[in-house]
Amino acid sequence: MDFLIVLSALCFLMFVAYRGYSVIMFAPVAALGAVLLTDPSLVAPMFTGLFMDKMVGFVKLYFPVFLLGAIFGKVIELSGFSKAIVSSVINLVGRERAMLSIVAVCGLLTYGGVSLFVVVFAVYPFAAEMFRQGGIPKRLIPGTIALGAFTFTMDSLPGTPQIQNIIPTTFFKTDIYAAPWLGTIGATFILICGLSYLEWRRRQAVAAGEGYGTDLVNEPEPFTSEKLANPFIAILPLVLVGVMNKVFTAGIPALYGKSHSFIPAVVGKAAPVVQEISKIAAIWAVEGALLIGILTVFAFAGKTVIARFAEGSKSAIAGALLASMNTASEYGFGAVIAALPGFLVVANALTSIPNPLINEAITVTSLAGITGSASGGMSIALAAMAETFIQNAQAAGIPLEVFHRVASMASGGMDTLPHNGAVITLLAVTGLTHRVAYKDIFAITLIKTAAVFVVIGAFYLTGIV
Repeated sequence: MDFLIVLSALCFLMFVAYRGYSVIMFAPVAALGAVLLTDPSLVAPMFTGLFMDKMVGFVKLYFPVFLLGAIFGKVIELSGFSKAIVSSVINLVGRERAMLSIVAVCGLLTYGGVSLFVVVFAVYPFAAEMFRQGGIPKRLIPGTIALGAFTFTMDSLPGTPQIQNIIPTTFFKTDIYAAPWLGTIGATFILICGLSYLEWRRRQAVAAGEGYGTDLVNEPEPFTSEKLANPFIAILPLVLVGVMNKVFTAGIPALYGKSHSFIPAVVGKAAPVVQEISKIAAIWAVEGALLIGILTVFAFAGKTVIARFAEGSKSAIAGALLASMNTASEYGFGAVIAALPGFLVVANALTSIPNPLINEAITVTSLAGITGSASGGMSIALAAMAETFIQNAQAAGIPLEVFHRVASMASGGMDTLPHNGAVITLLAVTGLTHRVAYKDIFAITLIKTAAVFVVIGAFYLTGIV
């Protein structure tokens, strides 16, 4: 019964998300409905002590990232830099390769350490312009960005600084370059299959006479000036965001140490505010990098941006608020579901799978799907079962590097179900609905999930790591 309650809550939330209802409203309804059916006395304590605590904690940490990411994307759009880059890329690779170009840009930013959410905000103006000029349906943009940002550069390629590739290092005592050959094989599989699928979908649309679309929502404002910026200047803010993110990531811990405290200047005796730098350095680094990117745009195109910044910033802020609250609600939902007995039933059932790597893959991707979070599902799975995985690895003679790579890739498998925060953010930013665009995201989800088992098969067949 406990399992059915958890499953029902998950299915309900995916259903309402797919139907276009607000996740901000229905995430607590789904979570607390599950609590009500499990133990009615825990509804109020779970709501305030867990759901709201996790939701507010997410907003506290990540809203500035959402906000700065949205503003960065907006000034890139208003300055005409997006159009300059798009025009150069189209001239270089051809209109028919717009999808490849967007995947490449997303991949470079993600591998450079830029947050997935920031990538969505930053790349959307480019994608909209390229798809419009190339006559490609707008509904294919979410699937294209998902392939570039949510898959191979998030957790497959060795060395990626995304959190999904960092979490396993704590449990398996590995580094972010674990199993480089397997990771590269998985990334190649995802990229080839994903691009092939998207190209097939594009050709279908062309054959049907479908263009970019009309009467669309949240369209970037077309840049009307005849004179375009130099493409090297236009791409400079994007490069700086990636580079400065790395610089700040290394420099902030060196500057502040392991922790930092200060005493607020308030009336009375104030307690010191203590912050663990290791937990927030990455967030500070992204925020600092985005600020530099924004200032760079203003430095080169300040007059053009300022003329339309008042109105443009309002839409950017509205988008950031919606995206962050959607994701925060999902975060709260996942926390509540993970605290229910039914979730424990699922976790325990998964331990019965005999093959150690397949056990790990299915466990991690299942929990990521249930919680709607790659990092959340993997953290829960590894916190509960890392010791078992290590024992299985030693017994089977499998390097822990392989377990690292499988866990990392599996976390980014079924996490992108309809209720996933990144998916909801992506659709909100692009102004599309699940009905219109989710099918292609789900196809990428299936390809990404299959890649995990391709990697496992490659290891067992060749022994390559």
